[in-house]
Amino acid sequence: MINLEETLKSIESKNYTVGVIGLGYVGLPLLWNFHMKGFQVIGFDSDIKKIQSFAEKKSYIKHIDNQVIEKLSESNRCMITSDFSKISNTNAILICVPTPLTKYREPDMSYIQLTLDTIIPYLVENQIIILESTTYPGTTEEIVKSRIQNSTKLISEENILIAYSPEREDPGNSVFNTSTIPKVVGGDGALALFVATKLYSEVVVKVIQVTNTKTAEAVKLLENIFRSVNIALVNEMKIVFHKIGIDIHEVIEAAKTKPFGFMPFYPGPGLGGHCIPIDPFYLTWKAREFEVNTKFIELAGEINTNMPQYVVNRTIEALNSVGKSLSTSRILCLGLAYKSDIDDMRESPAFKIMDILVLLQSIVEYYDPFISEISATREHSNWNGKQSIQWSKELIESFDCIIIITKHTNIDYNSLLLWAKLIVDTRNSFINDDRFDQKIWKA
Repeated sequence: MINLEETLKSIESKNYTVGVIGLGYVGLPLLWNFHMKGFQVIGFDSDIKKIQSFAEKKSYIKHIDNQVIEKLSESNRCMITSDFSKISNTNAILICVPTPLTKYREPDMSYIQLTLDTIIPYLVENQIIILESTTYPGTTEEIVKSRIQNSTKLISEENILIAYSPEREDPGNSVFNTSTIPKVVGGDGALALFVATKLYSEVVVKVIQVTNTKTAEAVKLLENIFRSVNIALVNEMKIVFHKIGIDIHEVIEAAKTKPFGFMPFYPGPGLGGHCIPIDPFYLTWKAREFEVNTKFIELAGEINTNMPQYVVNRTIEALNSVGKSLSTSRILCLGLAYKSDIDDMRESPAFKIMDILVLLQSIVEYYDPFISEISATREHSNWNGKQSIQWSKELIESFDCIIIITKHTNIDYNSLLLWAKLIVDTRNSFINDDRFDQKIWKA
């Protein structure tokens, strides 16, 4: 049976071991946060390269300092391992593994399923398992709870607890971090909700309780679908306004002066990151089970998915204006990460743009100060091992066109303006300057 009194005392006294499975952009900050608050922590990952990085005391995520890895590595309250038998030594197990889409835009639950199959032999009574991976409503109940109860003698709310708390990590955000972002929690029962709330309350500024795990799963989807739909709207307006001869960015700047009823969103070359390009399709997939069409969400997805092609079309127009063909041109994609000043290239629209350019027989290179080499990717394996060019006047001048995909702040844009022959700017990187009107094409 769940020993609630003992569990609460252990959490309050920090005599409680928190295990985090998946030490990526979500799991590593979470592990660090619990460690900083005085908890015993165990980090689990099957990626031996990450385990080796801890041994070498070097960060494998650009926006996380080496000091974080060093302090975790040297702490007697932290263990980093690929040995999942150590799950038996934990009180709480936080699962932070990927939930991508298949090529048919259906949820790929294989990482969650594999994680569960790996840890189930080592689960013990009185533990709490909390899924943090973004997913469709019903995952915690239908996969996590079902798999545990069908494979063990553990029963939710009797001798083990199960909850869901969606990650809200925003890599590179200088204002909010893991501890200052409120945490939504839904439990598979009152006990799980109570314990999960108590646990997170020790390390984050505020915990928001919801009725159950399905509701908590839906919260994360709404957050990201809201952004996806609004980005699609402003992307579509960008295309329309361009045809009319209106600068969308000037419109946005003026509109956001209204103190109510408007929230600014900005156009771009397409969606990136693990959440916004993927999460809406979790809900569209689940909705089909209930014979519900999600036309609005799917339309937004279609618009955002087509933005890389729009960028390429604008590049063709720019090159044609100077008498060049895309098929004979050298193109430099500036920025590979999906957002500025981080090294996260998951679902980056840069890959789609580069794929289209190569298909149209361009010679394509990239420059990103945060990504010196493209590591293994599932969907764009043709780019695995590709290295960033070096930043130099000679190299920049050698390209027929530069496409700004990610606006990193440590790039010398003044030099870029002087060196580049032609620029297709998807990020509104330059203030209007009459000297360069013919060189800069907005996309």
